Amino acid sequence: MINPLNPEALRRQIRSSAPFPHCLIDNFLSPEFAGQVHEAFPSFAQAQNMGRTFRSVNEKNKVQITDTGKFSGPILELVRLLAAPELLDTLSAAFEIPNLVADDRLTGGGIHQTGPRGRLDVHVDFNYLEDQQLFRRLNILVYFNREWPLEWGGNLELWDKDVKVCRQSFAPVFNRCIIIETGGSSYHGVSAVCCPDDRARRSFAAYYYTREAPPGWDGRRHSTLFRSRPNEKIKGSILMPLEQAGRRMREATWSVKRAVKTKLKNEP
Repeated sequence: MINPLNPEALRRQIRSSAPFPHCLIDNFLSPEFAGQVHEAFPSFAQAQNMGRTFRSVNEKNKVQITDTGKFSGPILELVRLLAAPELLDTLSAAFEIPNLVADDRLTGGGIHQTGPRGRLDVHVDFNYLEDQQLFRRLNILVYFNREWPLEWGGNLELWDKDVKVCRQSFAPVFNRCIIIETGGSSYHGVSAVCCPDDRARRSFAAYYYTREAPPGWDGRRHSTLFRSRPNEKIKGSILMPLEQAGRRMREATWSVKRAVKTKLKNEP
């Protein structure tokens, strides 16, 4: 159901890519199966009731569903295919990253839908799964948007390491797959979504890891790190710092509450 892939051709594309290693594969799935997955996607309204909706400064009007128990048959089959040893071996050879493993929990992945006026700002992804002791290495993104005009936006943007110049911009067209290598400077985001109220930008995401640290890893573990675009001065200087401060306060509060609960539980 995944169309045949040539690891050597992918390797050549990846080695010549910029601003960081990535590849684009159109017609990734067989047409029939891609159509089945498309039809199996919940509507945006249904997705809002099934998953997590983001309403932050950096992620707005975006829904994420990671619970495979809520996936219908074709989407479950897509999950299986993206974690199959054959694809992992192909991507290991193409990206020259040995021993890739899939995350069967789809942490941060799964069904993604972004509605009208939604956005995902430029960021680098979290780099480590603490509970599984895995280092994040690749993102695979498959798009399921039929008849998606360019003026609707929602392009995947790849930025330079200083977030000064957008080096690549890919439309999220139907049955397109984009795979990017994640690292300390793999800044990427999604341009503003300007589709009609009855549409949403649809994608499916999965992430690949290694048990070994990537070459040159500096030992620092981090969550998702957002950066403002050059034309987002107010967001970068005021809104994002305020949200980050609020997040740190909430995390500190949760940490204190957990410590208190643990202490009370352990007291005789």
